[in-house]
Amino acid sequence: MKRLLSGNQALARGAWESGVRVAAGYPGTPSTEILETFAPMPGIYAEWCPNEKVALDVAIGASYAGARAMAVMKHVGLNVAADALFYAAITGVEAGLLIVVADDPGMHSSQGEQDTRRYGKFARVPVLEPSDSQECLEMVATALELSETFDTPVILRTTTRIAHSYGLVEVGPDRAPAADAERPTYRVDPTKYVMLPGNARRRHPIMEDNIRRVAEAANTLPCNRIEPGDRSVGIVTSGAAYQYAREVFPNASFCRLGLSYPAPTRLLAEFAAGVERLIIIEEGDPVLEEECRLQGLPCEGKSIFPLVGELSTETVYDAALRAGLVDEQPWRAPVARAPQARDLPALPPRPPVLCPGCPHRGVFATLRKLKVVVNGDIGCYTLGALPPLSALHSCGCMGASIGVAHGVALAGIQQHNVAVIGDSTFYHTGIAALLNVAYNQSRTVTIILDNSTTAMTGHQQHPGTGYTLQGRPTPPADLEGLVRVLGIQQVHVVDPYDLESVETTLKACLALDAPSVVIARRACALLPEARKQYRPLRVQADKCIACGTCRRLGCPALTKSDELYAKTGKPKTVIDPVLCTGCEICAQVCPVDAILFRNQLDDSGGQA
Repeated sequence: MKRLLSGNQALARGAWESGVRVAAGYPGTPSTEILETFAPMPGIYAEWCPNEKVALDVAIGASYAGARAMAVMKHVGLNVAADALFYAAITGVEAGLLIVVADDPGMHSSQGEQDTRRYGKFARVPVLEPSDSQECLEMVATALELSETFDTPVILRTTTRIAHSYGLVEVGPDRAPAADAERPTYRVDPTKYVMLPGNARRRHPIMEDNIRRVAEAANTLPCNRIEPGDRSVGIVTSGAAYQYAREVFPNASFCRLGLSYPAPTRLLAEFAAGVERLIIIEEGDPVLEEECRLQGLPCEGKSIFPLVGELSTETVYDAALRAGLVDEQPWRAPVARAPQARDLPALPPRPPVLCPGCPHRGVFATLRKLKVVVNGDIGCYTLGALPPLSALHSCGCMGASIGVAHGVALAGIQQHNVAVIGDSTFYHTGIAALLNVAYNQSRTVTIILDNSTTAMTGHQQHPGTGYTLQGRPTPPADLEGLVRVLGIQQVHVVDPYDLESVETTLKACLALDAPSVVIARRACALLPEARKQYRPLRVQADKCIACGTCRRLGCPALTKSDELYAKTGKPKTVIDPVLCTGCEICAQVCPVDAILFRNQLDDSGGQA
C-alpha cells in the first residue's frame, strides 16, 4: 500500500515497521515530527528528554537491554550528545541502535550548518543518507541491520528538504503487538559495557575492526549502486543532492551512495574507471570528495559547487553551466538567473517578529529601556535581537546565555548585564550554568522566560508542562524550587504583561551584589488556553499623537493608520483586531493613554 509521507513521517513509520521499541529525543527543526509521528503508534514507547545527550543515553540503555532503539535530534543537538555517541561507538550494542540526525543546510532554523557525516568518521559510526521518503523508510531497516551485524550504533542523516518533502511511500504491513514473552533479558557483560580504561583499550581495536568490516560490506550494499549512463560525466552523490543532480544531469552516469561513511572504496574505483570526468555533488562539506581524493581518484567537487548553503536544482545547474558541464537550457533561465523578470509586484522585506501577544515582548521592551547588555539563548526570544526591539546582544547555542553572562560579569563591564533563557532551554542545558553562577556567587541576573512550552519548534512538552510526549499526565517541575535548590536565594516571579512589575523587579535585582533569577511567567499566546482570553484593544484616534512609541514594540497587530496627526503629518496607529490578543503592553507604553485597556472596552469592543 502506498501513502503520501514526508521524510520525517516515513522515518517514523520505518522505525515502527522495523521493531523499534524505545525512542527518545529533543525537539528541533527539522527533526521534530519524527517522534511526534512515532509516539502515537501502538506497541512502542517514546519520550521527549531534557536534552539530546539524555535522549541518546536512554536509547543506548534500551539497546543494551536488548530492545531496538532510536534517538532523534537535529545536527547541533549531536554536539550535546557527542559524549554518548563516542562511548556507544566503543561499547557497541546489544540490539539495533539508530541515531537520526537532521542537518539544516542553509540554516533555515539553526545557528550553524555543520555536516553530521564528520561525526560519523570522528566516532567510527556508519552514516546513511536517504534521498527521498521511500528511502527514509527503507534505510531505517538497513541501519538497524547494520547496527546488529557489525555491533555499532548507526547514524541516519537527513537534511531539511528530505525531512519535510513528501513522496509516495510503499509501506509494509502493520506491526504485530509484542507479547509479554518477548520481553528481553539483560545480558550482563562488563568487559563490553563497562568502560573502565582497561576495557576501553580492549574495545577500541574491536571498534576499528567493526568499521573496517562495514567499509568492506559497503561495496555490495543495495543502497550503494551504480546507475549507468553517459560515460563522459560520472557523478558521485548522496542524499538530497542526488535529486538535484539527477534533474540537471538526466543522462549522466551516477554512483549513488546511501551509505556515505565508510565510503565503498572498490565501488568508487570501479565507477571512476568507467567515466571520463568524475564529479562529486554533495550538500555540505566535501566529505565524499575527500574520500575519492584519498583513494587517488582525480575528481572535481567544491571547486564547482557551493560549499556554503543549501543546494537546489538551480544552484547545481548554475554551477554546472559555469563549469561547462551542461549546455545552456533556456527554459531554466527565468527560474535560475532572472527571478526579477517575473511579473510579480515588488514586496517589502518581512523579517521575523515575535507573535502578537508574545509574553517575551514586555521583557525585551523593559531591557531596552534599562539599557542593559542582554545575553540571549536559542528560542523564540532570540527574535528580541531584531529591530525595533534590538534588545539582545549575544546568542550562541542552547544554554549558553547564563555562562556567557557570568563571563561578561567577570570581565567587569560598565553596563549592567543579564542572561535571558526560555523554560525549555533552561531544562535542556541551563541548569548546570545556573548552578555555576550560584556556586561562584556571580552578580549575574538570569531571566527565565517561562511560557509553559517548547514554543519555537511547535509547542512540544517538556518537564515543566505536566505532560509527556505521549500525553500522559506527570508532575510538572517546580521551577522556583529548582532554582532555589541550586543555591539562588533571590528568586522573583513576575507577569511579563505587567511592565511596571517587570521594571521594578529587574532594577532591584541589578542593584544586588549576589546572583538572582527573575521568572517571567505567562503562557505562550498561541496555546489554546491563552487563545480563549483574546480581546482586541482599540486606539482612540482623537487622542493618538502619532509618536510611534507603541509601534516600537514590534507587535504585528500595531500598524500605521491612514489618518495623520495634524501637527506633524505623521501617521497615527491602528490596531488590527484580527491579530490583537489584548495583552495591553502597548496600552502601558502609550504616553497619552490613547489605547484603551480591556476594562475600558464594552462587550462590542467600543469605549465603555
